[in-house]
Amino acid sequence: MNVLLPLLFAFVAAVGNAMFALGQRRSASAHNGLAFVGASAVVAATLAWLSSPLLGAPEVAQLVRLHGRNILLAGTGLFLTYLGFNLLYSRYGASQYVLYAVLSILTTTVFVGILWLHEPVNAYKLVAIVLATASVVLYSLGQARTS
Repeated sequence: MNVLLPLLFAFVAAVGNAMFALGQRRSASAHNGLAFVGASAVVAATLAWLSSPLLGAPEVAQLVRLHGRNILLAGTGLFLTYLGFNLLYSRYGASQYVLYAVLSILTTTVFVGILWLHEPVNAYKLVAIVLATASVVLYSLGQARTS
């Protein structure tokens, strides 16, 4: 299996996430964190709309008709992600990202991928899930000892 393209896509997402984390952390003094979240979401949505023709005709009416519930689900999830990031970064710092990252691995891989969508899992993936869980425990123990 070619791993270069997935690695490139993951790298793009990781760079975007780092930019998002830096923006969130720098805005910690913003009077209203949700206003910041909303403004950054407008920028993200605008860039997505402007870029969408690169992947084909947007066909918005058909998209909403066929995928309206999923749009609501994903939009609510994006809001919760933005909200959680804002609260986490503005109150505890970007170094706490490891908690989000690993919990995201667990919730997305285990609950969405394996349990909900029945995606294939093998011994390597199971070991990775166990190690991800162990990393949250170790990080939390380390935080308790440095606080």
